[in-house]
Amino acid sequence: MEDKPDPNAVFPVPNVKTVIYIKPTIKNKNIIVGDFTYFSDADFERHVTHFYPDFYHDKLIIGKFCQIGSDVEFIMNGANHQMHCVSTFPFYIFEKWNEQTPSLDKMPLKGDTIIGNDVWIGQNAVILPGVTIGDGVIIGTKSVVGSNAEPYSILAGNPAKVIRKRFDDELIALLLALKWWDFPIEEINALIPVLHNNNLEYVKQKIKEIIAPPCS
Repeated sequence: MEDKPDPNAVFPVPNVKTVIYIKPTIKNKNIIVGDFTYFSDADFERHVTHFYPDFYHDKLIIGKFCQIGSDVEFIMNGANHQMHCVSTFPFYIFEKWNEQTPSLDKMPLKGDTIIGNDVWIGQNAVILPGVTIGDGVIIGTKSVVGSNAEPYSILAGNPAKVIRKRFDDELIALLLALKWWDFPIEEINALIPVLHNNNLEYVKQKIKEIIAPPCS
């Protein structure tokens, strides 16, 4: 039987220990990562900070085939302070101060952080709590992402802003309908010549044939 790419391989690049598939390394049950998503470092969970899921119950959810550069940081809900109060100082964290831990309904929770499929996050980017980043998004290096990103858009800056869409609306719709990342490995391998083709009109036609094959 022909060898297939193994989503459970920790080090998928021969003789390289600074690129890992994230999924097989995860120990925290509130971090959910899809197959073949990689990180350009050796310890992904160290870059998920202010993460107290037993208290906040938030999750970090990342799709398949994402490419995450070195020193990308995911800041979770535990970093937020009570901005609606006169003081933002969290007295309740420290000993001997006369404040009980606030209930969750009084905390500035942003919800789960969700990253789609085939997302490329440049090195040193920061993803803030509760954002949803759509499929196929590209995030520039050192960007700080604090708001949602539509599928197949390019973001950069601090705060990150949309630079442009990667493709026209027709191709974006076709890609979202195709969901190639959910295909079996053999079919993805066969599709690579389409996925890595810069003739976008050809790509559109091939995707249309896959989604709705012509009648024989």
